[in-house]
Amino acid sequence: MLLLLLSIVAVALIIAKVLQFIVLGVGRHAAAQKALHHWLDGQAQEAQSIAASRTSVVSDIMLKLINGARRVDANRDLLKEDIERVCIQRINGLRAYLRPLDMIAQTAPLIGLLGTVLGMIEAFQAMQGAGAAVDPSVLAGGIWVALMTTAVGLAVAIPVSAIVGWFDSRIEAESSEMEALVTAFFTGAVAERGAARNVSLEVTEPRHAI
Repeated sequence: MLLLLLSIVAVALIIAKVLQFIVLGVGRHAAAQKALHHWLDGQAQEAQSIAASRTSVVSDIMLKLINGARRVDANRDLLKEDIERVCIQRINGLRAYLRPLDMIAQTAPLIGLLGTVLGMIEAFQAMQGAGAAVDPSVLAGGIWVALMTTAVGLAVAIPVSAIVGWFDSRIEAESSEMEALVTAFFTGAVAERGAARNVSLEVTEPRHAI
C-alpha cells in the first residue's frame, strides 16, 4: 500500500513537471536567439517585440535584458548582476518537485526490500510454529508475496529515476542557454560575429592575379 501511494504521488509530480515545462516554454529558444541577433544588429525595438511575443524562460530573460539596457540610467554591471539573480530564480523554479521525485526513486527499493525481509521473517516464523507439519505450498506462497514487494519497489524506482534524469538534462540545457544568451548580450558575441565578418570580407574581397 505504501509503494502504491508513492507511485501515485510520483505520477502526480511527473505530470505537474511536464505541465510546468510546457507552460514555461522549456526548450523553446528560437525567439530569444532571434531577438539577440536583432539587438546585436542595433534593432532594439524589433528585438524587444520578438522577445515579448513568445512565452518561454529564455525569452523572458532576453526581454528583461533588453528592457534593462534600454533604460537611460542603465548600468551594465548592475544589470549583469541582477540578471544573474533572475536566472538563478528561474532555474530554482524549474527544479521544483525534483527533490521529492528523487527521494521516491531512492526510497522505493528500500521499502520493497523492507517488505521482503518482514515477509520472510513472518514466513519462517510460521514454519517454525508448524513444526514437522509444514505445508511447502503455503511457505512458498508467503515467500512469493514477500519477494513481490521488492519487485514493486524496483518497478516504481527505475522509471522515476530515469524521468528525473531527463528532467535534470532539460534544466541543464536551459541553464546553458541562459548563460550563453546573457554572455553574448554583454560581449556582443564578438567571437561569432567577428568570424562571420571575416568570412564575408574574404568572399567579397576581389582576388588579384599573381
